[in-house]
Amino acid sequence: MNMQIRKAKEEDLTSIVEFQLAMALETENLQLDKLNLEKGVLAVFHDLAKGQYFVTEIDGEIAASLMTTFEWSDWRNGMVYWIQSVYVKENFRRLGIYRKMYAHIQDLVVKDDNARGIRLYVDKTNIRAQQTYTNTGMNGEHYQLFEWMK
Repeated sequence: MNMQIRKAKEEDLTSIVEFQLAMALETENLQLDKLNLEKGVLAVFHDLAKGQYFVTEIDGEIAASLMTTFEWSDWRNGMVYWIQSVYVKENFRRLGIYRKMYAHIQDLVVKDDNARGIRLYVDKTNIRAQQTYTNTGMNGEHYQLFEWMK
C-alpha cells in the first residue's frame, strides 16, 4: 500500500465535494446543497486566506481529505490551525490515515514559527471521532464550542 499525503489541487474538487456530502449525511444526517458546497470548496482553492485542503492518496486513489483554516490568537501571538471537514472513505477506515494526516499538519505547525497549535471541533454524538482525536494526543476537556448560524 503506497500512501501519500499532499496539498489538494483544484482537480481534487469532485472527491472533496463527494466526501463532504457523505460526511454531513453520515455525522449530522444533513443533506448539503451540492452546488453551494462546490462553490465553497472552490473558494478555498482561490483564496488561501480561507484555508487549504489536504488529501491522502492510496495507490493513486483519493482516500481521505481534510481542510485547515487559521485563527489568530492574541494570547499566543500566533496562528492556530483548525482542522475541519475531515473525511476518510469507508473502505479506507481503520488504517491510521487520520493519524498520519494529523501528524502531517502537526509537522507543518512545528515548522511554522508563527503557528502555535492545532484545534478542531467535533459533534458531541460522534464518539468514534472523539476517540480518534484523543488517540492522537489531543485534549477535548478545555473548551466548549458555542455557535450561532444564520
